Amino acid sequence: MEQVVLLDEQGAAIGVADKVGVHHEDTPLHLAFSSYLFDRSGRLLLTRRALHKKTWPGVWTNSCCGHPAPGEDAASAVRRRLREELGLGDVTLDLVLPRFRYRAVMDNGIVENEMCPVFRGYVDTEPDPNPDEVDSVEWVDWAEFVPAVLSGVRPISPWCRLQVEELAKLDDDPTRWPVGVESDLPPAAR
Repeated sequence: MEQVVLLDEQGAAIGVADKVGVHHEDTPLHLAFSSYLFDRSGRLLLTRRALHKKTWPGVWTNSCCGHPAPGEDAASAVRRRLREELGLGDVTLDLVLPRFRYRAVMDNGIVENEMCPVFRGYVDTEPDPNPDEVDSVEWVDWAEFVPAVLSGVRPISPWCRLQVEELAKLDDDPTRWPVGVESDLPPAAR
């Protein structure tokens, strides 16, 4: 059974919970991650969440999201989930938003409540999506994606929209985003 790491307000681990039961109307703060994968021409890999997901089924989002296992650092969790969800092994990763945090509520009342460090990665191979996790994928031009998301023209997950707002402030070119420092991660993610 997959577990998530529960957090206090400073990002320290205070326990674990089964992932299957942690998301509800009063979801506790827990550890997650998001990643944005680019190919060498600068296109972003978007994924559409599987239709049977409990949170935001069928919604387009960033390349890969997930939860570190108890005792697993965030970068290792990203690499694990990229293999499991997208069949991608050799990915170069950089931490870009170590302190990202959000809370979002679905129309049915289910809440996401996460400290969610954000990583940028580069891939040279095509993904092989796991249908249990990913319904479909699409490569998009970052320069076109950002204004479409920020204007509301492009429907996207709530965490992705908030992350795009923060990433756009770093630089227009994702290759120039400054690399974050590990000491800025929530303690449970290190």
